[in-house]
Amino acid sequence: MHMKRFLLAALLLIFSTLVIKAQTIDSTSAIRRGNELVAKEKYEEAIEVYQTIPSDAGEAYAQSLYNIGVCNYELLRTERAISFYRRALEELGGRYARASYALGVALEELGRRDEARQAFYHAVNVSNAKFAPATYKLGVMSANEGDFETAMRLFKRAAASDGPHVAASHNNLGVMLALMGQLNAAEKEFLIALRQTEGRLPDAAHNLKLCHALMQTALNAKTEVFQLYP
Repeated sequence: MHMKRFLLAALLLIFSTLVIKAQTIDSTSAIRRGNELVAKEKYEEAIEVYQTIPSDAGEAYAQSLYNIGVCNYELLRTERAISFYRRALEELGGRYARASYALGVALEELGRRDEARQAFYHAVNVSNAKFAPATYKLGVMSANEGDFETAMRLFKRAAASDGPHVAASHNNLGVMLALMGQLNAAEKEFLIALRQTEGRLPDAAHNLKLCHALMQTALNAKTEVFQLYP
């Protein structure tokens, strides 16, 4: 009798494991199908696919909530996107840097800057400062507020991490350095930004040209002030 109960329990355990594995595979497949639709800008269809992922699917469910948020954001339903980003964060106990970053972007778009800043800082903290796009956004916010020292530190930190934000980080770091009178250091940052984009970053090209003009002006001013002993 006891042996039969043990076997039944074992069979139930094995069956449950198979269900979990099958559910994981189905969720992964749904995420993939949804992402393919997003790539084609078929956001409404993608939302329908993401909504098939059950609430007990763990991280896959959190990811589906985040992805639905992204779709709503692209459909200009920003408030609804914010709601889904928050739900995705709650699902993982707040430890979802990408969702927190997206939340910050959406909040900033609505002019809710203090909340946006908190969301960006949260993304930095839960990722142990590894989610560089959030660091970059904090740098932009500090620069726009005239806090060039803080912005410079943040852009330097963001530039040290890999990702599509790196060239922009070098450009913005160069701007901060130039505004602080460090033209030689600024020139180097603009050159790095241009090299990383193979010259396809107009802002960096413009900034480099302006930097050279300022350097020449400073040189001319020194030449006029100082006189060589004959």
